[in-house]
Amino acid sequence: MLKQLKQVHAYTLKNTDNITSDDGIGIAAAAVIDHTKSLICHLLQLHHHHLKLDQHGIGSGCIPYAEKLLNHTPHLHRSVFLHNKLIQAYSSLRHPFHCLRLFSLMSLRGCSPNHLSFTFLFSASASLPIPSPTPFSLHARFLKSGFASEVFALSALLDMYAKLGLLSSARQVFDEMPATHRDVPTWNSMIAGYARCGDMEGAAQLFATMPSRNVISWTAMISGYSQNGQYSDALATFLKMDEEGLRPNEVTLASVLPACANLGALEVGERIEAYARRNGYFDDNIFVSNAVLEMYGRCGKIDAARRVFDEIGASGRRNSCSWNSLIMGLAVHGRCDEVLRLYNQMQSEGIRPEDVTFVGLLLACTHGGLVEMGREIFESMGRHHGLTPKLEHYGCMVDLLGRAGRLREAYNLVQSMPMKPDSVIWGALLGACSFHGNVEIAEKAAESLVELEPSNPGNYVILSNIYASAGKWDGVARLRKTMKGGRITKAAGYSCIEYGGRVHRFIVGDRSHLRSDEIYSMLDTLLAAMKPKADAVRELQIDS
Repeated sequence: MLKQLKQVHAYTLKNTDNITSDDGIGIAAAAVIDHTKSLICHLLQLHHHHLKLDQHGIGSGCIPYAEKLLNHTPHLHRSVFLHNKLIQAYSSLRHPFHCLRLFSLMSLRGCSPNHLSFTFLFSASASLPIPSPTPFSLHARFLKSGFASEVFALSALLDMYAKLGLLSSARQVFDEMPATHRDVPTWNSMIAGYARCGDMEGAAQLFATMPSRNVISWTAMISGYSQNGQYSDALATFLKMDEEGLRPNEVTLASVLPACANLGALEVGERIEAYARRNGYFDDNIFVSNAVLEMYGRCGKIDAARRVFDEIGASGRRNSCSWNSLIMGLAVHGRCDEVLRLYNQMQSEGIRPEDVTFVGLLLACTHGGLVEMGREIFESMGRHHGLTPKLEHYGCMVDLLGRAGRLREAYNLVQSMPMKPDSVIWGALLGACSFHGNVEIAEKAAESLVELEPSNPGNYVILSNIYASAGKWDGVARLRKTMKGGRITKAAGYSCIEYGGRVHRFIVGDRSHLRSDEIYSMLDTLLAAMKPKADAVRELQIDS
């Protein structure tokens, strides 16, 4: 198509004379200019319609050719419309520097930008590398140009700041906007900005004060909670959205399914899968399909995960994320032989393993006690796949060696790491020392952990237990004194159970649940029923 357009343009130029004159534009020249303007618009329209077909070379060639036509047609240099269209096109490809270059050219050509110019520029600048002074200079230019009351431009400005993580600037724009200008997308941009920066409390406060919400508002909260590891809040928000009768879209589903996976909320996950299939999201959106796959894998329904994996493969949509999700699901449930077979199949089908692939492989070796296999896989990352092991890979190796009782090897590996060990690395080593009763290395691991996490009570408790198991009561007393002096208290453990589509959390002696009286009554009934059997077992043990 692009080749044909170029041929038409060349034919027009070749068969037109009297292009320019000193006094103005000749009739033929005017026709060429009109044709060029029309051609530029057609090229950009073609780019817009075929943006998803860039693999066929359509979108990628249209914009540079359209810009070349504009640059070689002086009489079009003052067209703010064409400059805006080009900026918008480059913005759609996430090329902010091309947009800024065109904006500078507009000024040089005497072409004054309008509010749409800034709207497209703000949208493009949201993908700028940070820190950068450009957003602030654009904002200043925008205000000087007198467009501060333009709703769409203001919304794009706020969205730019929010996506760049410049929350204080985004909030200032939001607070200074007239209430009539704050539409739902503006509120959503602000909420998403808070969520992206991990400030879910700020996002929740804003969400609670919204005059009206749509599915994007709810999805921003669900996604924010999920991405920040607040899975219970993500699931609770999703269920509240469902109660209010809003229909989730594919982004909502892809955001809440990881929460179901991490909470083990299988019942809700199955309901979401059914909804996704009924509405076509499962077949049309690979993110939803992979999220369903991960949910089943994390919840222990490996056969269901394998079914989804095969279904995605049969439709030709399977990607590396699909492979990695199944590998990880198999690994966390100790099915190491299946993990290794899947890894071989993955390579035979030409899928290149990634960092997360090796995390799953090493995890499988840990659960299977395959020390030498794990060491071989770890070394193959750089040798055969050009990947540099990261903290999580070293953590898996320390855990693998530690569980196998090779504590000195594990400690030496930590000491030889090319990066500074984090709390996960030292925690894995301390946990292994606890299992095998190694006081010497435990003290070294705990010392490093205290430096990294001085307020984490778990590290003190584990080391205290190691001392107690070894009969070193002076060490136990010293740790308790340290904890008391530092006012370090152990957080109460809790259990979760899914019932009726909700996840309920309980701690020892908990009376906060609305049905706690019924729960304790049932516990008393169960204990009363169990007591005769327990007494009978005790008598048999005494007799023997």
